[in-house]
Amino acid sequence: MSINFHSQAQALREELIVRRRDLHRHPEIAFEETRTAGIVAAALSEMGLEVQTGIGKTGVVGLLEGEGNGPTLLVRADMDALPVHEANETEYVSEIPGKMHACGHDGHTSVGLAVAKMLSQYRAQIKGRVKFVFQPAEEIGEGALAMIADGVLENPRPDYSIGLHLWNELPVGMVGVTAGPSMAAADIWKCVLTGYGGHGAQPQKTHDPIVAAAQAVTALQAVVSRNVDPLDTAVISVCSIHAGEAFNVIPSEVEMKGTIRSFNEQTRAMLHARLHEVIEGVAGAMQCRAEIEIMPRTKAVNNAPDLAERVAAIAAGIVGESNVKRGVRTMGAEDMSYLMDDIPGCYFFVGSSNKERGLDYPHHNPRFDIDEEALVIAATVLANVAASFVIPKG
Repeated sequence: MSINFHSQAQALREELIVRRRDLHRHPEIAFEETRTAGIVAAALSEMGLEVQTGIGKTGVVGLLEGEGNGPTLLVRADMDALPVHEANETEYVSEIPGKMHACGHDGHTSVGLAVAKMLSQYRAQIKGRVKFVFQPAEEIGEGALAMIADGVLENPRPDYSIGLHLWNELPVGMVGVTAGPSMAAADIWKCVLTGYGGHGAQPQKTHDPIVAAAQAVTALQAVVSRNVDPLDTAVISVCSIHAGEAFNVIPSEVEMKGTIRSFNEQTRAMLHARLHEVIEGVAGAMQCRAEIEIMPRTKAVNNAPDLAERVAAIAAGIVGESNVKRGVRTMGAEDMSYLMDDIPGCYFFVGSSNKERGLDYPHHNPRFDIDEEALVIAATVLANVAASFVIPKG
């Protein structure tokens, strides 16, 4: 059967915007999404879905069961905000100081509920089921794993997984789809360099960890340029250095923190090894000791090629072939990767920026906002993609 989800999404425009703005006014950060989860659970229950709450602490799952046999499709939307103080002056500005939806998850939740509402009207035509997963704590990379620990990938286990990100790197009206890796694996690293402190006027009597840290920062810059294949992509960043308190005291310790990003596991393992080798080698040469800890956060988001092509073809039918951009990749990370780890999936981008209206600030910026026309486009594309798995043609 042919279903016009575009006209249905257009009819839900006001609902999409009102809900997104309500969530924007009331941001909740990782594992605190109780109000948001309550709204989601109530809406899904009203649609007649089988609802589970408290999955992964504050996650919500709504199961839309069809009336025939078929695959199980997981559709994921994240709900959490960021600890950012909003600098916008819109009428829907955050009402909670120091917290803000600065990444579009308010839109993701609104779109996810709109798609559930649209698909729930076609229960009789659905062969299989759709598992709507509203996830907490994406921003700290822990929500997907928490939901998995609580059984979100079981009873029933999904056969396929899909999700989207409203994306201010693309203008509204465009959709980005990539076969293979599209978002990077992310790791946090921490290092404590220990030397021998003393008076700043007598450096010869110290083993200066600040000098060792400076040398290590410089040496790390060569890892990507000289150890990573030029056709591959990786990042090692030093993002925090703390040492000392007085102007005339060479401290005994320096703490450094940073991030590692990569697209494939072989490169990731090499970066971990080289980080140890470089810092420990420099520290030893500078008569200091290094203690290094690497904390994995997310795997790379790796889209199944056939599903990426399916999404691209469906999106082209909605926004036009010229507005579907293939090969969109980012070193940003997403814990949707855990929900796709051994389940074929596709995670795609829906353009949400509008430079003419000043809606082009980057994600996580205190001035971040979206062109809300992207909500209608996202709901249309996601509903059509979901239907392609569970509603047979004809």
